[in-house]
Amino acid sequence: MSTQGNIIVPDGFTLHTENTSHILLESNQAFLNPVQEFNRDTSVACIRVWSEELNRTKEEKWRKNQEKRAAKKRKDFEESGQIKEFSTEQGTADTNVETSRPPAKSPEPYKFVLLEALSATGLRSIRYAKEIPLLKHVIANDLSPSATAAMKRNVEINDLGLAEDALSEGKVRINEGDACTLMYSHREEKNQVDVVDLDPYGTAAPFIDAAVQCVKDGGLLCVTCTDLSVLATTNYPEKCFSNYGGVPVKAEYCHEAALRLVLHTLSTSASRYGRFIEPLVSLSIDFYVRIFVRVKTAPLEVKKALTKTSAYYICSTCQSFYEQPLGRVVEKSSAAGNINYLFKIQNGPGVTEKCPECDSTLHMAGPMWSGPLHDSGFVTKVLEHLEANQDKYGTAVRMKGMLTVAQEELHVPFYFTPAKISSFFHCTTPALEEIASALLHAGHKISRSHACAGSLKTTATREEVHSVFRSWIKHNPVKMDNVSENSPTRRLLAKEPSFEANFKKHPDSVTPSGKMKLVRYQENPTSHWGPGTKAVGGSKRKRTKDDN
Repeated sequence: MSTQGNIIVPDGFTLHTENTSHILLESNQAFLNPVQEFNRDTSVACIRVWSEELNRTKEEKWRKNQEKRAAKKRKDFEESGQIKEFSTEQGTADTNVETSRPPAKSPEPYKFVLLEALSATGLRSIRYAKEIPLLKHVIANDLSPSATAAMKRNVEINDLGLAEDALSEGKVRINEGDACTLMYSHREEKNQVDVVDLDPYGTAAPFIDAAVQCVKDGGLLCVTCTDLSVLATTNYPEKCFSNYGGVPVKAEYCHEAALRLVLHTLSTSASRYGRFIEPLVSLSIDFYVRIFVRVKTAPLEVKKALTKTSAYYICSTCQSFYEQPLGRVVEKSSAAGNINYLFKIQNGPGVTEKCPECDSTLHMAGPMWSGPLHDSGFVTKVLEHLEANQDKYGTAVRMKGMLTVAQEELHVPFYFTPAKISSFFHCTTPALEEIASALLHAGHKISRSHACAGSLKTTATREEVHSVFRSWIKHNPVKMDNVSENSPTRRLLAKEPSFEANFKKHPDSVTPSGKMKLVRYQENPTSHWGPGTKAVGGSKRKRTKDDN
């Protein structure tokens, strides 16, 4: 047994500290991944900003109600004849009496309840309890008895619980049981919670149906999925479909497609119960995706989810994509000025059987979410909070970089990298700034994507992007000696550009985030990060004379 600071560390345990929170770790017990500190930091910041916005909204609503009540009382007095005309002196006296009244009290800050369905060591719940001022309490749940035992130890050393016989009344309230059963028990309106956090090891799919029902109207749903071998590859399309209701993408933008598949699952799950989602922040990070969505109830918005869902035809060679929306909406204004929404099926397909660019086979992906990945206004508020509290987050530098790119990101699918498209054309790779300038000169918008270093998103079609590269090739010819006669590259090169690209530097070719020295993309979180080394001592036993 040893002592570190004011914390007694029993034998067989190690003390892990993250920000102001401490936990005791025992080997082969509850799961903790220290690499996910970035995930936890981002979650604290996003939930804190969301809670402050919710409190501000409730305060404004309260003030408006107070003003309405005051106006109603004034009107009632006037109608009952209790207010009559008085002399100027009397009026002045009344004014003095009115101004001498104490101002109306401000409402109490709204304290919210958070449910973490899969808490493991409880580190995330403890950090929420210590770092989010407007948090009322956390319900920390895990099915494993060893995990709940670890949580009790960790809650006690962080002074967040009461005596052992009354631990459930503390700021972190521990529950041992099935996550879905717990969330389903909170689906009645009076029992619903404000925030639900799902951070499983693997897919969150089994928990999403319960989560969208137990969160309050306007509440926050935070979801992590670490099964990118399913979401971001085409190795297991059947598994992806069973978990997320869509087929993954085989292309360089597969990580953005992974985000859109998870959002599709959240949207369809919420729609079953008359609810819809508003993505606030959707991030592809290291080996997982982390998504924050606001869940609301509105029948019309549920219908609009159809227009935010698309399937995609993906070229198996040049990775061009062609969107096929599942539905469309027609707005009609009535004589009274009301707008009626008529929802229609979408014509299709919008592309031929073969890729129009290189005549290769197309494969289907989706359906998946085709709406925005982020709320730029919300991301701006998170960045403002981060700027004022950098010392409170261990990964603040990386958070600032990634969120800044997300804030600028265009609300269009998907990104591309000049290096990848150059490989399709077998040409030298133009600089990112040159491609960005050419697209801007052609009247299109561009941005970076947080999901991939050296990437661009644009409002241009893939055919227009290819025209930029064909213009580049006119000045930088391709050596055809190593290109086979049947190669799709020859078909790509055979087409003429639809316009002559201008590669002269455009003033907006470098995005605002690019002008600052930011850690915008993932770096190895720890030294020697990645697969472990091969186990030693596993070689075959040498033969001896006795074996003969």
